[in-house]
Amino acid sequence: MEINGKEIAVEQEGAGDAVIMVHGLGGTANTWYPQVGPLARFFRVVRLDLEGSGRSPATGALSIASFAADVIAVMDELDISTAHLCGHSMGTIVCQHIAAEWPERVKSLVLLGPLAEPPEPARPAIRDRAGVARKNGMVPIADTLVEVAISAETRAHHPASAAFVREILMRQDAEGYARTCEALAAAESADLSNIGCKTLLITGDEDGVSPPPAVKALGKRIKGSRVAVLPGCGHWTPIEKPTQVNGLLLNFYYSFN
Repeated sequence: MEINGKEIAVEQEGAGDAVIMVHGLGGTANTWYPQVGPLARFFRVVRLDLEGSGRSPATGALSIASFAADVIAVMDELDISTAHLCGHSMGTIVCQHIAAEWPERVKSLVLLGPLAEPPEPARPAIRDRAGVARKNGMVPIADTLVEVAISAETRAHHPASAAFVREILMRQDAEGYARTCEALAAAESADLSNIGCKTLLITGDEDGVSPPPAVKALGKRIKGSRVAVLPGCGHWTPIEKPTQVNGLLLNFYYSFN
């Protein structure tokens, strides 16, 4: 789609209330592929590649604000007035900003591997990763993240999931990934006091980016939210624990009927 003067890859399946799914750093619309089948039986599922990721080329500097504006523009283009927003990792920051700035457009939030903003010690490391991508490409980043961002259980017992994470990272455009790193490193928290919609936060017990104590603390800042922690799961929640995630999503969305 032509969105805000640039090409954004968008996929949609199903009919009913809209669920907009927003991936994180290194992800694409396919991050959510395990969720499409179960959700599309009952909902209109819309997935996009954010600018600079997957099939959506980077045309300029990227930011959380530009990502949020693109999601709203996709909703407008598809004539979606309100939607359930579902985000992973960096995508949870995008979703929080949308819910805080355009609350009338958001029915609910589901945040997987969530964070409000990167902790200060992590920001230089994220910027350094941008430099690695530009200098050495995506292979060393993919290999590192497979070791540190998914659980030991996933690597040992679900190697196809580990292979998928490595592949999705390796296939990213290095410059687009680098600019996305810079956008994440500069991210600031939304005004969480403005979020009034029903919210579900999901993380893994081995998620080093969004560890359970931090996610529980975030949940306390979003009124009316609840937290689910998945055992044997790292940071790539939708990929590592698809069955459990699908169950949580369906039960959460059914509660609106």
